[in-house]
Amino acid sequence: MKDLKISVSGVRGIVGESLTPEIALSFAKAFGTHLNHPGRIVVGSDTRASSPLLKHAVISGLIATGYEVIDLGICPTPTVGIMIKELEAEGGVVITASHNPSQWNGLKFMGNQGIFLNEKEGKAFLEIYKDKAFKDLDPKKLKDLKTRTNAIAIHIAKVLKQVNVPLIKKSKFKVAVDACNGAGSVALPKLLVKLGCEVIELYTNPLEPFPRVPEPTPAHLHVLADLVKKKHADIGFALDPDADRLAIISEEGIAISEELTLALATDFILSSYKNISPSKKIVVTNLSTSRVMDDVAKKNRGVLIRTKIGEVHVAEEIQHLKALIGGEGNGGVIFPRVCFNRDSLSAAALILNLLAKENLPISKIVAALPSYYIVKKKITCHTQEEAFEVLDRAEDFFSGEVLDLTEGIKVLLKNAWIHIRASNTEPIVRVIAEAKTKKEAEELADGFIESLKL
Repeated sequence: MKDLKISVSGVRGIVGESLTPEIALSFAKAFGTHLNHPGRIVVGSDTRASSPLLKHAVISGLIATGYEVIDLGICPTPTVGIMIKELEAEGGVVITASHNPSQWNGLKFMGNQGIFLNEKEGKAFLEIYKDKAFKDLDPKKLKDLKTRTNAIAIHIAKVLKQVNVPLIKKSKFKVAVDACNGAGSVALPKLLVKLGCEVIELYTNPLEPFPRVPEPTPAHLHVLADLVKKKHADIGFALDPDADRLAIISEEGIAISEELTLALATDFILSSYKNISPSKKIVVTNLSTSRVMDDVAKKNRGVLIRTKIGEVHVAEEIQHLKALIGGEGNGGVIFPRVCFNRDSLSAAALILNLLAKENLPISKIVAALPSYYIVKKKITCHTQEEAFEVLDRAEDFFSGEVLDLTEGIKVLLKNAWIHIRASNTEPIVRVIAEAKTKKEAEELADGFIESLKL
């Protein structure tokens, strides 16, 4: 169906058009059938007006396949992952479209480790959905719907155990928060209060619509930036609607690249483990995350591992390698001592711990990191086959250079890189380039795109 984006970890669409309650019901039945193990499933949602509509359909589908459903209400996506482990559930469903506009919504599916479905699991699940091969409803085995109201409190408690709370409290930080009226509207301010911060709230009403473009990139955070400067805050934190990504505003009222959220958190964690073997100071990120991660790992005598694009690839590698930290360059920090999902609460606490430890303003800490510039472009193709033809052209165009073929084509140059890969859900080729200056990054990306016209 047009605009229904289906991937191994979930589905997104425009509610009432490509995504309907009937479709949500079918996906829930497919998920319950796929898990095929009687038990409980955890459900949470973001604050979109359509989330209750879809949640009722999802709950019905899960109960119909024999599961006890635990409704967490509105909560961050990582909270669902935490509660799966906490409640020993078989899996979880999050009703959210993440950073998409408000007319969109979606369903994300997690297994019993609190991690999104991987490619193998996702393909098996989608086959059940496509074939409509659902488990038969047995009225004698229907289980109850239950609710839990303490999920966010449990999440916050887990985060607090992993940072130096007295040191952070001593700093008496003033923090401005823009939660986009999303799922982190209650959670992040509560965490900050427990860390002894003075909280200045902006867009933290979950009953109100999204007040800005939901993706927390610098271009969308000017109101928060102005507020930080006006109120003389030490830092500003911005979230996306499901609160798995964290963006930062400096005390100068300047939006910091979302690529640096993970770099800052990683620098703090690696520097906190000075006495362990470098072989155990493992960090995991994906192929398209900034080269600053290499610099941070090298500075702290750590090991950086890169995976295919997709949160699940990073999460599973973190789990497999027992990495200290990982995530993605979109503001997504995965701190395994709390959970195996991108988690804005963990990210915020780690960065405040960094500020307290260094006793420096965030602008000074950022200035000490190597500076790079990333550009992100896309090439729209007519078919998926045409997209893969672009990848073949890329391999020819960059022949003679050092290539990483883990996913798509990543070209490793002396002072720059370019990553060209096909989307899994639509006929698009994504082109991401990074260099020391904006001009160099633009020239690298545009040079390849122009070559396709020859």
